[in-house]
Amino acid sequence: MSNTWQELTEIQPEAMLMLKNSITKDRVAHAYLLEGEKGTGKKAMGIAFAKSLLCQQPSEGYLPCEQCSNCRRIKSGNHPDVHLVEPEGLSIKKEQIKNLQEEFTKKSVEANRKIYTIVAADRMSVQAANSLLKFLEEPQSETVAILMTEQIQRMLPTILSRCQIIKLRPLSPQNVKKKLMEHDIDSQTASIVSFITQNLEEGLRISAEEWFAQAQKIVLKLYEVLQSNPMRALVYLQEEWFLHFKEKEQLDRGLDVLFLIYKDLLYIQLDKRNLVIFQNKLGEFESHALQISQKRLADKMGHILEAKRKLMSNTNPQLLMEQLVLNLQEGSSFV
Repeated sequence: MSNTWQELTEIQPEAMLMLKNSITKDRVAHAYLLEGEKGTGKKAMGIAFAKSLLCQQPSEGYLPCEQCSNCRRIKSGNHPDVHLVEPEGLSIKKEQIKNLQEEFTKKSVEANRKIYTIVAADRMSVQAANSLLKFLEEPQSETVAILMTEQIQRMLPTILSRCQIIKLRPLSPQNVKKKLMEHDIDSQTASIVSFITQNLEEGLRISAEEWFAQAQKIVLKLYEVLQSNPMRALVYLQEEWFLHFKEKEQLDRGLDVLFLIYKDLLYIQLDKRNLVIFQNKLGEFESHALQISQKRLADKMGHILEAKRKLMSNTNPQLLMEQLVLNLQEGSSFV
């Protein structure tokens, strides 16, 4: 994920506005807690904020120039006044916080501030958390702490009360798609994956799976069988579908892709062809969209969502898919 302030503002506008206001209104807090799911940009945001605080020639009073020695050294991780603490093994140990405290008793080497960042702050041991608490209770005026967590409920309330909490939102599907395509993922796969997850790292993993590439083909084939020869759909489930979608999570992914196919038909009916995911099937889908009413289409999409809901209960996945196919067969025969 990019470290530039402008790009982070596109991804997390509210969080970046809070950090901007801290600087421009001269209200920089002693401690910040960036809270958000994996892949929402916490670490990139911490780096961007540190650059802003130490930049030698910021524009508009807060935008890091990215060119001065401070910006470059923060980016490469070797600025003497910016310290990073990450879990050693499964946790952050008391010794790590103790070493940090000793470092911060010294004057800043170059800048007017010293900054420390604690990644996965919820993974501090009890002793480490208590040591940090003492540190936060007696802040030095030139010290700024940036804590990060995916599990805010695991942190001591006394630590939370001493931090300005900034909540990061899950990435929008548009941002996930854009980032995936920047990693050379094709537009169709990026569109599908951005619907499945708002977590960029998970999205990259799914996009790289051979299983997922094959899954898209199998789902499209099921749809095509439903259109051309609906009576064969139940046979197709046995011959191909169940051999590929063996786990509940896999089946859930398959239903997501199936839902997006019917959503494409709806986009065509609404004359929003630019939003169609399966652009290589546009001509075929246009023909199908003409032969089904919006109400019938909405019913089919509803059946898929209902199947996804039942999947999370104890419904037998095979029976669930057979029932779904019977529901989707209704009114879908073009023979």
